Amino acid sequence: MTEVAAAGATRYAGRRISRVEDARLLTGRGTYVDDVALAGMLHACFVRSPFAHAAIRSIDTSPALALPGVHFVFTAADLNPGAREQWHTAVGPKSPETPRPPLAEGKVRFVGDPVALVIADSRSIAEDAVDLVEVDYEPLTAVVDYAHAEQAETLVHENHGSNVIGEIGGLPAAALEPVFASAAHVVSTTIHQQAYAAVPMEGRGLVVDYSRSTGELTIYAATQSPHEIRLFCSRLLGLPEHHIRVVMRDTGGGFGQKIMVQRDEMCLMLAALKVGAAVKWIEDRRENLLAAGQSRHEHAAVRMAFAPDGTIEAAQIDFVSDCGAYPTPWPVGTAAAVGMLFPGPYRVPRASFTTKSVYTNTVGRVAYRGPWQFESLAREVLLDIAARQMGIDPVDLRRRNLLAQEDLPYKNPNGMRYDSISPLETLEQAVEMLGYDAFRREQADARTTGRYLGVGLSTYVEPSTPGFGSYATEGATIRIEPSGRVNVYIAGGSSGNSLETTVIQLTADALGVDIDDVATIQGDTALTGFGAGVAGSRSASMTAGAIRETASILCDRIKAIAAHKLEAATEDIELSRSRASVRGSPTVGISLREVAGLAYFEPSSLPPGVPAGLEASARYTAEAGSIWVNATHLCTCEVDIATGAVKLLRYIVSEDCGPMINPNVVEGQIAGGVVQGIGGVLYEHLAYDEDGNPVATTFMDYLLPTATEVPIIEYGHIETPSPGPGGYKGVGEGGAIGAPPAVVNAVADALSPFGVTITRLPLTPARLVGLLDDCTDR
Repeated sequence: MTEVAAAGATRYAGRRISRVEDARLLTGRGTYVDDVALAGMLHACFVRSPFAHAAIRSIDTSPALALPGVHFVFTAADLNPGAREQWHTAVGPKSPETPRPPLAEGKVRFVGDPVALVIADSRSIAEDAVDLVEVDYEPLTAVVDYAHAEQAETLVHENHGSNVIGEIGGLPAAALEPVFASAAHVVSTTIHQQAYAAVPMEGRGLVVDYSRSTGELTIYAATQSPHEIRLFCSRLLGLPEHHIRVVMRDTGGGFGQKIMVQRDEMCLMLAALKVGAAVKWIEDRRENLLAAGQSRHEHAAVRMAFAPDGTIEAAQIDFVSDCGAYPTPWPVGTAAAVGMLFPGPYRVPRASFTTKSVYTNTVGRVAYRGPWQFESLAREVLLDIAARQMGIDPVDLRRRNLLAQEDLPYKNPNGMRYDSISPLETLEQAVEMLGYDAFRREQADARTTGRYLGVGLSTYVEPSTPGFGSYATEGATIRIEPSGRVNVYIAGGSSGNSLETTVIQLTADALGVDIDDVATIQGDTALTGFGAGVAGSRSASMTAGAIRETASILCDRIKAIAAHKLEAATEDIELSRSRASVRGSPTVGISLREVAGLAYFEPSSLPPGVPAGLEASARYTAEAGSIWVNATHLCTCEVDIATGAVKLLRYIVSEDCGPMINPNVVEGQIAGGVVQGIGGVLYEHLAYDEDGNPVATTFMDYLLPTATEVPIIEYGHIETPSPGPGGYKGVGEGGAIGAPPAVVNAVADALSPFGVTITRLPLTPARLVGLLDDCTDR
């Protein structure tokens, strides 16, 4: 690999550079899907089921079609026959995916199930027409309680033959019985987590524009993966990929919800072929909470065996997850990750797991920031329960079992090989940042005055940058224009993760150019090479690899041209500050603009073997496996035992995501995830009643934390380089994984004098008061 920058050159990676996208986003000049306005564009709105489970006897669209301004009302009979292959690239064509009719066929299977699609001159007319579509339903018994879905007589999908989607397990539990039988301490419980949702700032949305004259389809999308939409649409409609263009501008958050095409988007694609005009669908907040997908609804029976000194001897988890009626994609693989990761960053010699995924008549499960998050919640809450039962401080119990850098590489009992992580080191940093012993003294003093403070922590390890399938490769194109300015083309676009900023920093370093000379073009399938998009905390590492490979080609070409012009040896050319100079003689050089002028305008002057122009494309492919990331989260709180109100006092994160490309971006990603995790413990609940009716479809009922409820987040960083490009790791999902168990453990610690054990979320004031009432008198 060619050395691309001169010694002592300006380095941009690792610096707190302001985000380049802020200038437009913070001044309201972003371009979101709803900002797209095309000539003659029509608007779409869905007729959605008011029943969790019902047969569709008939649909009368004539009253809606009679409304002025209404052009089409599509039902399943109109759209569904046009659908072809409906599999997602990440799981492949042979995955046992749930059948997913674009519009409900014969039955509806959750409240919000799309039954018909109205196309009208405006959104308001379409909404009025939705109310005029007459659907005759025959209500059926709904499967709502996922914990009993396997035994239910009613089947969500009759053709499947069972409400169990799939089961995967590891070592049989019987193999560990001798260990548990002889252990000095065995601690077990069942932990429940409620359903909650990604709730991105911007809901889902598409503008689909089909040209009958050319057969070309353009899609403007709020997405994390424009190339995935292109591939899926090509398969769904039977159109050649080169006839489909997907454009992603600004996307107001995704968190996994916008990675893969769901049924609503399929309907827009199918309708576009029939309408003869561009069609826009923008999801409103009620639709987002009703139909965009759920996450986290799950429970597990967990247990650990301990030696007399608190050393972990074995761990077991039996996991069950609610996947709703139409999970996207196949959820069984994610459930398996919960079992395989449950031992976490600890020395656990033996482990077993089972996982079960079930259908219910609720909205389908979708990916959400750390979709295997439950393994950390269950393990870390269980460890605190164990510490209290054994009379060991929770920090000391973890110290006795956590992996340290000197223990690596280490293979967990389920075969996951860890390297380049620092679990014990992050624990010690977080504890020191808090002043743990001083807090314990403050806590004891507070209890004498009737105040109940608590401290909780969690340490986790997570995979990032998955090195398999379409996620294992990423390309980049870099074009140095005749002016000497640099454009870098990357497949995935920013969706709140500051990918624009990090790409520009990486490119400036790789080429040795001024950062102000670099711009990036992202998220347009007509301009960028294939990439899997923003998912799996992969963007930084994979993009760094793609830029490195591409920049290397250009640097060799720039050096060759400069050496020829300056009559110097190629190996003596250094690149820095958009200039090629001779090592040891910095005043002898040529600007990148001059190099570009030679490359484009004087090709005959180039040295032999050097092609004209200054642009290149290359692709990086990751090694098999994953890059591991770890962190420790530490939280303190005060609980009002009269009202059950929880006030968070301090929140500390010690994170090891390797070298940081931009600390501002890293900390912003951590903060966003932490706030989502806090919300998932204390506020958020995508609840249903016993008949399957959602009871939280507005922000009046679905509560979110605000700046008032979230303390200032304090950051500690330990940088253990990964084996990937630049030593970088992913950081997108960790905050949402580590926060829930830290907050739960802090609340449980505050209430420990009353004998309270917390095993069910969310921790609403009413639930905490109820737990206190069930324990000793206050």
